[in-house]
Amino acid sequence: MELIEQIWTGSGIYQIKGGQLVMLGVCLLLLYLGIVRKFEPLLLVTIGFGGLLSNIPGAEIATGDGLLHLAYVVGIETGAFPLIIFMGVGALTDFGPLLANPRTLFLGAAAQFGIFATLLGALGLTQLGLMDFSLREAAAIGIIGGADGPTAIYVAGKLAPNLLGAIAVAAYSYMALVPLIQPPIMKLLTTESERQIEMVQLREVSRAERIIFPLLLLLLVGLLLPTAAPLLGMLAFGNLMRECGVVERLSNTTQNALINIVTIFLGLAVGSKLSAEQFLVPSTLGILVLGMVAFAIGTASGVIMAKLLNKISVQPINPLIGAAGVSAVPMAARVANKVGLEANPHNILLMHAMGPNVAGVIGSAVAAGIMIMFAS
Repeated sequence: MELIEQIWTGSGIYQIKGGQLVMLGVCLLLLYLGIVRKFEPLLLVTIGFGGLLSNIPGAEIATGDGLLHLAYVVGIETGAFPLIIFMGVGALTDFGPLLANPRTLFLGAAAQFGIFATLLGALGLTQLGLMDFSLREAAAIGIIGGADGPTAIYVAGKLAPNLLGAIAVAAYSYMALVPLIQPPIMKLLTTESERQIEMVQLREVSRAERIIFPLLLLLLVGLLLPTAAPLLGMLAFGNLMRECGVVERLSNTTQNALINIVTIFLGLAVGSKLSAEQFLVPSTLGILVLGMVAFAIGTASGVIMAKLLNKISVQPINPLIGAAGVSAVPMAARVANKVGLEANPHNILLMHAMGPNVAGVIGSAVAAGIMIMFAS
């Protein structure tokens, strides 16, 4: 009888609390969105499963010497996992569309306005007594507007590790919902005739330009803003491996095996922060709302910047590609192309939208460096 009682009191069913039950439901929802709805499955599946493990009473895998806690300490606290992911993103990214049409850099920069607007919004809500965010926490929340998951995780790990779970879930959820969130904003801010604008064929970008660009990017931005150098450095290194043509094995490993392995442990480590005591707090709702606002403002800012550029440009820009400046690569570019095709079946915008899309990756890294510099 005593043995049975010992087994019962040691079981997870006996130890489980209401908050943990809720979080198990939340994590199952993340798994559903990733597996059934195919919303950012590479991260939502791993984050959701990590969250399940971290909310099973007595498992202790997300605390102490548990595997998920060790993965968090090694990969998130040090910033290693997001940086390695950025190296993989660089190896997968073609900067050709940006180099062929440098004006799109302004679209990627404008889309980062959502980051700083949300920072001010979070601080404003704190001043009004509706929320209680410090400057570091507000900066980490604002970066959601860049729609760049690794950057959001990197900044949250540096500035607000207590909010990492909510920020990561918000960032990847909104990235997954790009096809639902962006089109209404894009259509609201553009006319039918603007959506029908056809853009000219992009010029061919030379190999020398492709090799020089990542080096120039690192040196210019890194020397001006050293806090952005880690993210941009890894992005530039990955891209240099892709474009230089002499390290194909390294480039292929970075694009495939390395980024996949790190994605697994990154997702599980983030999931370890989805414990009930950290996630089920009033600030989580504020983060989700502010993240949505940041994403919407970033989308609108990119579209409006494209419209402004049309006032001074000889070659017209379809304003829809400005929405791709939020960085969510390549989903945002595909959405811009889809909305453009709805207005004009002959209007292929995908490669044009990739310009602001990859510019958004650069912009979010620069914004992260600014946040870390001023909030640390």
